[in-house]
Amino acid sequence: MNIQIIKQNGAPEYAIIPFDKWEKMVSRMEELEDTRDARNISAAIADGEETFPDDFVKRLSSGESRLKVWREYRKMTLAKLAKDCGVTVSAISQIENRKRTPSVDLLVKLSRTLDCDMEDLI
Repeated sequence: MNIQIIKQNGAPEYAIIPFDKWEKMVSRMEELEDTRDARNISAAIADGEETFPDDFVKRLSSGESRLKVWREYRKMTLAKLAKDCGVTVSAISQIENRKRTPSVDLLVKLSRTLDCDMEDLI
């Protein structure tokens, strides 16, 4: 391979390589990063770490009510979530529709019931 080394103060500072070689190196590095990422995901799954489907993540980032997205993802009805948290269905509905802000105590109950972090709901 035709490589030119540029030195500064006697020490190698830069390496100049043909562009086609550069493109092959970048492509190979991207492949290696993809392989590493896939291994990390596989390791997380093997360790029992929860992963989420793409549509769930898109809904969370779309501005839709995060409480509603989590509740539906966990396949819970308004009535079941309300009962498990000791509040009314109306209270949960109002929170989902952004007409009411949950107290910290309720936020703790919601996050425990939905098996997520409180920060995931706000």
